Amino acid sequence: MQEYDAAVIRAFLENQERLFPKPVAENEEDAEAFLEDVCAVVAGSAKEVAAYFEEECIDLEGEDPLDAAEVFAVGDGRYLIVEG
Repeated sequence: MQEYDAAVIRAFLENQERLFPKPVAENEEDAEAFLEDVCAVVAGSAKEVAAYFEEECIDLEGEDPLDAAEVFAVGDGRYLIVEG
């Protein structure tokens, strides 16, 4: 099971409306529970994000994986991938 630290949870809370029309989490506890439910992945680098999409056979049709709606920059070089 993936663990989500405060920076990851904050990045999701602040940017969740990029992926969802309405907020799915109102606070840190809700956000952590949601991320656990959807098995969100924390990637340690942009290279890991690209590898994740390749491994999952997700075709971004030439789009940069970091620009995908389901990718949230944590701000410390890591990325959160949330499949909605």
